[in-house]
Amino acid sequence: MSDDERGLYLDEHERFVEANRAGQEMLATIPHAVSARYDRRIGRVVVRLSTALEISFSPRDVQGLEAATWEQLREIEIDPPGFGLHFPALDADLYIPALLEGFLGSKRWMASRLGELGGKARSAAKARASRANGRMGGRPKKVTAAGGGQ
Repeated sequence: MSDDERGLYLDEHERFVEANRAGQEMLATIPHAVSARYDRRIGRVVVRLSTALEISFSPRDVQGLEAATWEQLREIEIDPPGFGLHFPALDADLYIPALLEGFLGSKRWMASRLGELGGKARSAAKARASRANGRMGGRPKKVTAAGGGQ
């Protein structure tokens, strides 16, 4: 083995040792899944964490699971370190640390869900504004920069 090959080997070995150390630190400091199941009776995925805490969530609130049937949710795999859940029937994955921070999908997906919920809001003020708009002929036309209507 040449000196260059030996140096390359040592660099790779050091990176491997560092990656293992970082992984062990994550396992010791970040809660990870030890079991996961879909509870059909309550319609929720239930995850037991390494801290003995159980958390549950509705699949309808999670990107990739929102239209899943109970048959598709029946099998849940936990990745070997316990930081990921995989739903084989849906080819969907969920990252446990993100779940614990309240992220149930990508930022774009979550923003679209929040906008969708806001659009469904019902209030007396919204109803009054809608009626007033209707009496005046509906929503006003958008005005372009040139000053004319569309």
